[in-house]
Amino acid sequence: MASYRYVQVHSDRDFTVITMDRPAKRNALSLAHMEELLDAFTEAGKLEVRGIILAANGPVFSAGHDFSEMAGQDYAYMDRLLHTCTRLMLTIADLAQPVIARVNGLATAAGAQLVASCDLAVASSSAGFAAPGGKGGWFCHTPMVAIGHSIGRKRAAEMAMTGDTIDAFTALSWGLINRVVEQDQLDEATMDLLERATRGSRYSKALGKHSLYNQLDLPIADAYSVAIAAMAGASQTHDAQEGMAAFLEKRAPEWTDH
Repeated sequence: MASYRYVQVHSDRDFTVITMDRPAKRNALSLAHMEELLDAFTEAGKLEVRGIILAANGPVFSAGHDFSEMAGQDYAYMDRLLHTCTRLMLTIADLAQPVIARVNGLATAAGAQLVASCDLAVASSSAGFAAPGGKGGWFCHTPMVAIGHSIGRKRAAEMAMTGDTIDAFTALSWGLINRVVEQDQLDEATMDLLERATRGSRYSKALGKHSLYNQLDLPIADAYSVAIAAMAGASQTHDAQEGMAAFLEKRAPEWTDH
């Protein structure tokens, strides 16, 4: 994979770890940083790995957008920056592999948006999450798209309008993250959840992730229509038939990922 200035990438046979590496700037999401993350996720999606971890170096997961490069910029620049950010978030959702955020500290604004955009998230007990624009002069419009889809209308309104930081246990109860563990257990807990989320056929998982996100925001009857078409079609794949046969024959399945 490519060499980056603000991102580290490590891949083995099963997993890719993408680590934000701009600790002196609290992993703020400059345009260049987001472009590197976008490229790293795109390239990781082309690999035959089962899952992807998003991590961060330093005491802060991500402080969100980099105000030092945004102050005084014109509309055209800001439009480009926000479209790049949105492409990054949507790319994470569109990848075939499950993506898990390993959150080691504060995640604010677009940093919290990154966490919400990942399929899964594990955080240390010292982590915190905020959309601070609500108490400032620039509301967190785009971060609240992903955050709001994760935590629901009333909690999204509270988080967005107050700008307050919620702790990891509140984020867990609100549905923004999946697990809270102590800092020394963060790596192990992240890998444990990712290993369980990547069991089985990679092909089946990719189909399932796609249909899950396609139906979640639809009215229930429409959601069932999407899910029926996806599930009936997937039943005809080799891996689906192999899974059924292995269950009936009481043996381990042999996946071919098609």
